[in-house]
Amino acid sequence: MSSSFNDALFRETPVVGILRFFPREQVEKLVPAVLAGGVCHLEVTMNSAGAEDLIRLARELVGEGGNVGAGTVTTLDELRRALGAGASFIVTPIVVPEVIRACVALGVPVMPGAMTPTEIFTAWELGATLVKVFPADSLGPGFIKAVKAPLPQVRLMPTGGVTVETLPAFQRAGADAFGVGGPLFDPRQAAAGNWDWFQHQASRFAAAYRAGLPSR
Repeated sequence: MSSSFNDALFRETPVVGILRFFPREQVEKLVPAVLAGGVCHLEVTMNSAGAEDLIRLARELVGEGGNVGAGTVTTLDELRRALGAGASFIVTPIVVPEVIRACVALGVPVMPGAMTPTEIFTAWELGATLVKVFPADSLGPGFIKAVKAPLPQVRLMPTGGVTVETLPAFQRAGADAFGVGGPLFDPRQAAAGNWDWFQHQASRFAAAYRAGLPSR
């Protein structure tokens, strides 16, 4: 079954790197690289070839130093397989009530994808841990700020279009976490074997988040 989710560690640097369509031999290099850079929460999408094997591999590589979840979960069967592989959190692209309810019943953090204020609030009321606001590049930081005004209790994770450059604006708008795909896991860099690039890029994302935290 699923491994336990380290919420304290997640809140320290709530940047989720999204692994989609990478083969095992690249994942073996990518995960240690971004871990070294400071991104320790990873989502393996279930529409990747061999997703369950990749979840197990990522878990082994991350160890106790982060969280490994499953993304693009749209059915109860996919949820079962993801948890069986050891995913510690679940991300969906859309609001799937039965998946959200099942996660809540099992005590597994779930981050459903939503776009409109009604979808966002519906996902939250169903028991979402965070609501993935997608596609963030089309909606922008202003949308996050607008939703947070009447719904400050809803934790939001913009995903899709979050870059090192745009993360600070989303953070100032009230985003609680950030889903990052291509800007962190660039397939071209992986194909070229530029593993140092991934460590550097992860460190830039972690630094961008820390720079936006209130001064103590």
